[in-house]
Amino acid sequence: MKALIYRTTKSPVPNWHSVHEQQSRGVAYETDQHFVHIYGAADQLWTISNGLTVTNKKEGALSDWVKQEFGAETIEESTLDVGSTIEGIWRPGLYYDKEMLQGLAETNVDLRLAEQALLLLIQRLDELLLFVEPTAQSLAIHSHKARELLILACTEVEAQWKHHLQRGGVMAQKQGFTTNDYVKLRGALYLEEYEVALPRYKEAPPTRPFLGWSAVPGPTQTIPWYDAYNKTKHDGKDQFSAATVLSCIQAIAANIVMFSVRFGPFRLYQGGGMLSAIFNPTFTVALRECDPKSFYIPEVDVAGRNQSLTWGSAEILPRKPIPFKL
Repeated sequence: MKALIYRTTKSPVPNWHSVHEQQSRGVAYETDQHFVHIYGAADQLWTISNGLTVTNKKEGALSDWVKQEFGAETIEESTLDVGSTIEGIWRPGLYYDKEMLQGLAETNVDLRLAEQALLLLIQRLDELLLFVEPTAQSLAIHSHKARELLILACTEVEAQWKHHLQRGGVMAQKQGFTTNDYVKLRGALYLEEYEVALPRYKEAPPTRPFLGWSAVPGPTQTIPWYDAYNKTKHDGKDQFSAATVLSCIQAIAANIVMFSVRFGPFRLYQGGGMLSAIFNPTFTVALRECDPKSFYIPEVDVAGRNQSLTWGSAEILPRKPIPFKL
């Protein structure tokens, strides 16, 4: 059962007359007896809010209902069935820790290890920025400390790429995985959508670390921070200057993206541990130019709900994870 995804322009709910101004996206589907609509945001992380669920008796066509009641515009159909997710790939529609782990087929052990690895990298970047204030001029500064961090950060990114390739059923050739393999993840993991910003540092520009990643002209050269790592790793003497403060920031941003893909970005903000404590003052994550058709539409429990117009919070039913295949 697919859902309809659309832009909302009004609300039929008393006291919710302006909700569409803050929650301008809507998703809807039908059950045997009900039409179900859930409001969602259209910025930053595009949250779908099960607390803003509207149900009504099923009569006529779902598309007509969403147009009449919610002023639906730009109506599209979801890629996945309602309630479905893809293992190891977060999309908007997953929010709470419990449903995130269940829906992505991850474990608390996997999460803890990933949090620890990212925490150590962010701490290293924080130490670097204690001595080099990011400005238009200083972002080009290179140093042994920056080279060390760049190599560590890119090694961790490679480990995450390898994890997803293996999970997707891709087998390495004799020489192991290369960027010719890794670039296949760009679209499958929606990597280009992610933007990481450092609001604390006004002159450090927001970065989309995977934007423009392409097999042509080359999967290494088309992501500059990884190209810098490749150069300085193999030729530390002549390519030392490639290990800049900017390349370090971009490589850490790439790790933040890979964490968000696998476990969702909300743990970074509200995990309650050291990682969120160090992440919150420095970084933000957002999705840019994203595809709402790929979002995970929550299936909510409508048992016992009235057949008349009903609104409020609804419990999300367990997700149905689908194995990731490349």
